[in-house]
Amino acid sequence: MPVYLSPISRRQFLKCSLATGASLMLGKNLWAGDKPTDPHTWALMADIHIAGDRKKVLRNINMTDNLISAIREIRELATRPSAILVAGDCVCNSGEVADYTTLGELLQPLRSDRIAVHLVLGNHDNRENLYATLPEVKVPPSPLKGRHVAMISSPRANWFLMDSLEKTLVTAGFMGTAQLEWLARTLDANTDKPAIIVAHHDLRDIKDGKTSGLRDKDEFLAVITPRKQVKAYVFGHSHNWQIIEHTSGIHLINLPATAWLFSPTTPSGWILATLQNDGVRLQWNCLDHTHKVHGQVVELKWRPS
Repeated sequence: MPVYLSPISRRQFLKCSLATGASLMLGKNLWAGDKPTDPHTWALMADIHIAGDRKKVLRNINMTDNLISAIREIRELATRPSAILVAGDCVCNSGEVADYTTLGELLQPLRSDRIAVHLVLGNHDNRENLYATLPEVKVPPSPLKGRHVAMISSPRANWFLMDSLEKTLVTAGFMGTAQLEWLARTLDANTDKPAIIVAHHDLRDIKDGKTSGLRDKDEFLAVITPRKQVKAYVFGHSHNWQIIEHTSGIHLINLPATAWLFSPTTPSGWILATLQNDGVRLQWNCLDHTHKVHGQVVELKWRPS
């Protein structure tokens, strides 16, 4: 479910900061709204897992501190990214009202810099609580009852934001026939640019009759594989940075977690994605700048159309 948080004015931001105590998040650059925007660059995150209590720690990680660090780094870029995209599990555990309240406060500096934020929900999110807590969010009209999908057009690619949340706290994801039919129709109507699909759940295989990834992954792949404009599938869920090229040539891009980790060998952080005419440049931004993969760049070339 893509949810859009629009940019806000400096006056709105300062008013909110004074009301919520969010000023401690500002860092050096209070107002970066006058920076140039790169229309080809997006900042990608996943699994930020924000809790209502800013001091909450899971697996020795304070999720609020990690998101504040990532936001500060994005705001300090020489040029603003076109948008921020969070690929699911925006809040902690069962998506309580307090979690979304804190999330909204933490995202205010980005919005003050006139950077739009797109949220794709995961299995730890809760639709109703999100709407009740953040009344300023814009949910694009959806042709699907109970599911919200969107296509965002950028100069070098169309981004398709999908809804793989089946039910809060149900680990596996599911898109369903209606959503996949919408995706097929919309892809067929937009063949002029590369297509990048974004959802929360990964495509891991079913094991012992169960999966914690996308349950209808075969049906999903049957839609995107023959449509040659589809170049990449971007997702989170597994808290693991990994890029695999599917047999079809589609790049499967597993974003790292910005919050706590499943594996101590993979650092937390975010990805700066710069779209090119024939591919994408992905730059690893580890929150631990001493980690060996911090600053690592991967250049992906799109499969032929």
